[in-house]
Amino acid sequence: MKEIVVSGIRSTGNLHLGNYFGALRNFIKMQHEHTCYFFIADYHSLTTHPDPAMLHVNVKNILSEYLAAGLDPDVATIFLQSDLPQIPELYLLLNMHVYVGELERTVSFKEKVRKQPDNVNAGLLTYPSLMAADILMHKATKVPVGKDQEQHLEMTRRFARRFNTIYGVDYFPEPDAYNFGSELVKIPGLDGSGKMGKSEGNCVYLIDDEKNLRKKVMRAVTDQGPTEPNSVKPEPIENLFTIMKVVSTPDTVDYFEEKYNTCQIRYGDMKKQLAEDILKVTLPIRNRILEIQKDDDYLRKVVKQGAEKARESASKVLSDVRQIMGFKSF
Repeated sequence: MKEIVVSGIRSTGNLHLGNYFGALRNFIKMQHEHTCYFFIADYHSLTTHPDPAMLHVNVKNILSEYLAAGLDPDVATIFLQSDLPQIPELYLLLNMHVYVGELERTVSFKEKVRKQPDNVNAGLLTYPSLMAADILMHKATKVPVGKDQEQHLEMTRRFARRFNTIYGVDYFPEPDAYNFGSELVKIPGLDGSGKMGKSEGNCVYLIDDEKNLRKKVMRAVTDQGPTEPNSVKPEPIENLFTIMKVVSTPDTVDYFEEKYNTCQIRYGDMKKQLAEDILKVTLPIRNRILEIQKDDDYLRKVVKQGAEKARESASKVLSDVRQIMGFKSF
């Protein structure tokens, strides 16, 4: 059975190796199996400290990277959030049935208030409402979400249920999380802890050139090496092996595993090999990114086509919602 899948892409920063081997490769597969709407969430980016000089640049970069990595605008619907005027209108209508208390209790809101106390804006508070509008606008049945967004998805389900109850309809489906399960690969960072993430500064980006990528990998945290055979690997070393298992051939991994277990490993050699194997993955994507970034006609065509397809779905839903709520033409 085909699901309707909606997923938003924040228009800040660049894609890194964790993004690619995490959700992105699943998006690429998913687009051929379901009806998919992938949008660049440029409205959402305004909840922090927006930079008007960089907003379009960031959108263009992210769009180019997703296309270069394999999202196909002829298969999936790829669009900019700001190209759909139906989204802010549905956001407004949904907010009439959303309560301040439930918004203030969201974990992400409290975390953002702690991080940016001088910019606690209404958009930050109503972020879950805008996310709900993004999802419900296309009557999504599945939404790929990370752990940090699970509460927001549950709120979307609640808002959909509340709308249906208030107006005595069975209009909005309650979307479920799209669980990639074992297919979702978590790539650790190069700093020896946690996962790869932009804010942690421990990323290898798809757009990194050879020199910078090699430099980053060679600076990855290691230790003095094992002193006893078959020692348990500390987290920084386990992280390097985790990345290697994703990008390198099994015999390469086996070679360095054997060197580690016999206390003969040379981390410099391992890092050099790891950098080469990462480059085999990222360089072809980087080259496509640079080509697409220069092709404004192609990018214009992609967003125009995506907006037209997305508006078709959005216009129908918004018209239905207005009618259900009692807005009628004279």
